[in-house]
This record gives sequence, C-alpha cells and structure tokens, in this order.
Amino acid sequence: MQSQRTKLTQVVAVVVASSCAFTACGADTEESHSTSSAQVSSAPVEQQTATPRLALSYDGGILILDAQSLRQVADIPADGFIRLHDADNGRHVFVSETGGFRVLDMGTWTRQHGDHGHHYTAPPTMTDMRFGGEEAGHVVPHDSRITLFSDGTGGVDIVEPAELLRGNAKSSEYTVPEPHHGVAVARGDGSLVVTSGDEQTRTGIVILDKDRTEIARNDQCPGVHGEAAAGHGALTFGCEDGMLIVRGNEIQKVPSPDTYGRIGNQAGSDESSVVLGDYKTDANAELERPNRFTLTDTRTGQMRVVPFPASYSFRSIERGPNGSAVILGTDGALHVYDPVTGTETRRIDVIRGWTEPDEWQAAMPNVHVQDGTAFVADPTAKALIAVDLATGEKQTQVELPRATIELTGVTG
Repeated sequence: MQSQRTKLTQVVAVVVASSCAFTACGADTEESHSTSSAQVSSAPVEQQTATPRLALSYDGGILILDAQSLRQVADIPADGFIRLHDADNGRHVFVSETGGFRVLDMGTWTRQHGDHGHHYTAPPTMTDMRFGGEEAGHVVPHDSRITLFSDGTGGVDIVEPAELLRGNAKSSEYTVPEPHHGVAVARGDGSLVVTSGDEQTRTGIVILDKDRTEIARNDQCPGVHGEAAAGHGALTFGCEDGMLIVRGNEIQKVPSPDTYGRIGNQAGSDESSVVLGDYKTDANAELERPNRFTLTDTRTGQMRVVPFPASYSFRSIERGPNGSAVILGTDGALHVYDPVTGTETRRIDVIRGWTEPDEWQAAMPNVHVQDGTAFVADPTAKALIAVDLATGEKQTQVELPRATIELTGVTG
C-alpha cells in the first residue's frame, strides 16, 4: 500500500511536470548553469528541486534555513504567537495566526531564464493565500488532502495540494455544530473524521460521508485531543482514558491501563502500524512532566506503556526511519525506540538538560525528523543541531540569531 506521503508527492510531481515541459528538471544545487545546447524558452519556468528547508518560529517572525547546510536563507516578520505546520507537499508551510492560516512558500523551486539555462532558487515568501478563521488550530495532511481546523469557528477547510502548488486559495468547507478545540481528517473517499464537543467539553469523534451524513460516532473519548495516521490508513485520536482507533468506518476504543491515562499528542508513520503517544496520569496537575509514553498497535488495539528515563514535552515526540519512535528527553538526549517491542535502540546526547516551561507557548527544545536526520532546536543556547539517526553522529551545528519556539520543514 502506498504511503500518504508518497501519494502527496505524486500530486506534486504532476503539477511540477506541467511546469517543466520545456526544461530538464531536477537541479540539486542552490544555483547551477546548464551547458546543454537544447533550446530553452526565454520566459521564466518553474522547476521543482531537491531543496529541503527548515522553518523556525520566534517571537516576531520565522527563520528559514537550508536543511543541508543549516545556512539561513530568510527571516520573515510575523506578528503575534504563531504556529508552524508542514503541508507535506514539499513546498509549503501553514502558519497559524489569530485570524486563520496563512501559507508560507518555502521557495523549494527554481526559475530558469534565457537560452543559457541560468537557474536560481526562489526566495521564501509569505503568500496571500489564507484559509480558516479565528483560533487556527490543527493541520492534517492525509490521503492527498490537507485538512485545517479553526477552533474559534468550528470551520473545516479541505485543501487540495495541487491547487496550493498552483497558488490557488481553494478549499471545500464544513462547519461542526459547535466550535471547540478540535481536529478533522479528510479521507480519500471524500469522507471526513471530525471531533465532537463544544467550548466546555470534548467527547469523541464522528465519521461523515462525502455528503456529510453521519456514518459512525463514538462519544467515549473524554477530552479528545490530537490525531495521528498509521500505516494501512488507520487513524488515532487521543482521550483522557485511552485512544480511539479508526479503521475504515469502524471506531475502536482502546482504554488506558490507568483510570486517568491521557494521550493528548501522537506521532504516526506510514511505515508502521504503531502510533507513538505521550502518557499522563495526574488529572489534577497544571503541568505534568511525563516519564512514560505509549506505543499502540492500530491493527490489534494493543497499547504498550513504556517507561522513559527522563521527561519530555509535546514538542519532543517524532518518528524516524522505518517507523522508529524518536523522543527528545529533558536529559538532552535523543532516544530511539523500536515501535513493536518498545526497546530503546539508540541514545544520542545532543544538548544540555532542560526543564519544560510552565507555559506551553514558551520556547523549549524541540525535534523535527527529515530523511533520517533529526534537527534539534535549543532555544537556551540559540542553536540548531543536525543528527544522523543511523549513526548517532552530529552532522552540523549552527548558532541562531533568535531563541526559537517551533520547528518544521519541507523536503523540496
């Protein structure tokens, strides 16, 4: 079965191919000069290139770095507290602002000018494309669609990656009965999985068909929060007492081993049926610093609670090569686990020990994995470190001009 990322990449390829009809696509350097004698159109032509880049938010803007050299390529001003979400189309990042989602073009394409085939890489640009409304929340790429949820309005926008690449702010829309802090996932058959609740409580999820008629519902998920996609099309949603697993139009509740066993943040992988989740057991804590995590097999419904040698935050959990579970601990190390057995396979010391701040919006270390490389941002040291997860070696480290808050990236 094809992975969701592969399907999105194929959509990207179709759009890019239409731009490359008269040129040779695939330049893999920041700038190159073609020596081919073939005729080239004198008009600018866009081409897709392998130009992976990283986006790091800070109080007042967004830093854009080349993911291979960690060289800064742009510093884009932005007002207020913003969040960053990879659109999973190789080129765009959604920026959550107070009034909705804006689209940041990371510039992972080139333009060719003239008969000599001169190429230059596009600069990152905050586009005019906007979606959603008040209190922009979750962004979920899945099944060649990107689903946006606005907490303040309960609005759901379903964006086609191909339209995004063409520069069209086009989406289909749906509004839940009552606004709440929620999430929605559009699927390839036109159906929609969306959380249910109101401003006071959140209780579960609903599956709607392409005409938005209810197919299935489960209201046994108090405090429903977050989602993840696993291999074979399974979806998960976290509860204060376990997790909901969606397979097709069936919903299974998997209870936590503790009466209060909250799974609020999850990370999935197309290469694994197992979903990585956090795990908190103190219902009265204003901020619980967990020392266990969960691995839930979406095929069997088996949940494994795994002890962790330190603590971690919601910005600490990621997936690595072959579906491995990657956690950045407060001991400053990256811990890599086998998702099936829960066995730690590698520990990599990266930064100094740290403590999760009381306010979740505050700057704290976080991790983003891209093509086998883990990027760790350390706001205290104003540093970004690239680590090879296969060897455990630090590849590159740079000093940043700002203390950064959120981190994501695009593959190019």
